Amino acid sequence: MKSKLAKIFDFFFRVDKEERVKLLFLTASFFFVIGGYTVIKELKDSIFLSVVGKDYLPWAKIASMLILIPAIIFYSYLVDKIRRYQLLYFYSLLYGILCLIFAYLLGDPVIGINNTDASPYRFFGWFFYFFVEGYSPFVVSVFWAFANSITSPEAAKKNYGLMVAGSKLGGMTTCAFAWFLFSCSIERINLSPLAKHQLLLGISAIFLLFVPFLIYLLMKRVPGKYLHGYEAVYKVEKEKAKEKVGVFAGLKIILTQPYVLGIFSIIFFYEAIHAVLSYQRLVFARDAAQDISELSCILFQQIFMVHFFGFLLSFLGTNALLRKFGERKCLLMVPIIVGGLLLFFVLNKSLNVLVAVFILLRSLNYGLSYPLRESLYIPTVKDIKFKSKSWIDAFGSKFAKSFGSGFNIISTHVFNSFGLSAFMMAQSVFFSFIVFSWIIAAYLLGKRYQKSIANNEVIGLT
Repeated sequence: MKSKLAKIFDFFFRVDKEERVKLLFLTASFFFVIGGYTVIKELKDSIFLSVVGKDYLPWAKIASMLILIPAIIFYSYLVDKIRRYQLLYFYSLLYGILCLIFAYLLGDPVIGINNTDASPYRFFGWFFYFFVEGYSPFVVSVFWAFANSITSPEAAKKNYGLMVAGSKLGGMTTCAFAWFLFSCSIERINLSPLAKHQLLLGISAIFLLFVPFLIYLLMKRVPGKYLHGYEAVYKVEKEKAKEKVGVFAGLKIILTQPYVLGIFSIIFFYEAIHAVLSYQRLVFARDAAQDISELSCILFQQIFMVHFFGFLLSFLGTNALLRKFGERKCLLMVPIIVGGLLLFFVLNKSLNVLVAVFILLRSLNYGLSYPLRESLYIPTVKDIKFKSKSWIDAFGSKFAKSFGSGFNIISTHVFNSFGLSAFMMAQSVFFSFIVFSWIIAAYLLGKRYQKSIANNEVIGLT
């Protein structure tokens, strides 16, 4: 007889018995991956604004796109040399160690945050920014590539919402602690701003160092037959295991495979919109804050709400939406909702509306759009899951942010030269073009995914 708790668990998530151990370790690992990322992602902005200056933030996004290319080439080399779970070992350990190094350097009286003279020649701020920009393509992306390679389409539909919910708990945990730590009303925490930032970087490092241990346990505890993922892809990869196609294979596949280009496009559209809204949010937050601690407090308060609403959506809504409507309709649902949020923002320009739309946009991305996008990689070959994905999540994502940052530079010039009305018109045209293109891409991508699963196809063989 099943316990009542087990029956409730089955009713909501329908997790197969043999999948539960794998899901447990993946969810725990993702908890620590996102818990660590949440802290350093927000510290990236507050540290850069304080050390380098807000005027250089759009340029940092553009520069990061170019800086990461050699790192992607090295990553593509590693894909052909080591196993997929070993990639996750390597990058989580590397970033954990680098977090500790940056925590130490943060305390240097010249290059660290105790020096309050912002300057573009403060190279520590640039290096830290580029380091954090690499976290998503080389830790988060590698985690998803590994998860996609050992998960079937049916299991993804049942489990990915729960896995993302676990990651949101990780983000909420570290974000709530950071928010508490930086809150100006907490007088009893007798720590300097420097000590608080170093403590949070240390916590991020510890979180990352837990990941290889959990993945090791997963590989030991889960039988090999449950690590095949999409069976058709597993058979193809087994036959082609010794083939090496080069470090630029991922980029070549993006340019020659419409399906992979479609995945790139929906990430591009989201990141471009996010870059525009995020820049405006950061400028308002920087102007409202008295010092770096207050700025970090404001940012963590907002990001806590992102993870909270993302958790509610992924825990209660993602699995239900995927079961009821399927991937194809859910892919279309995302840009339509985004378009509605942007329309509300354009018609109701204010700081509170900007923050609310930013929070809901990112919550939607984390809670629904992210697991949807990752599911699209399941019927693809290894080179797409790992190599093309790294180019998309690093170069492609940064290209989108650079595109959005370029629009920020132009729209600021428009505002200064022609006033608010011209600025709002330019922003409306930009948002309309992005959302319309996103809807078309989502429709075509969902149609191709549905066809491949129905016919047991493997995408990327030719």
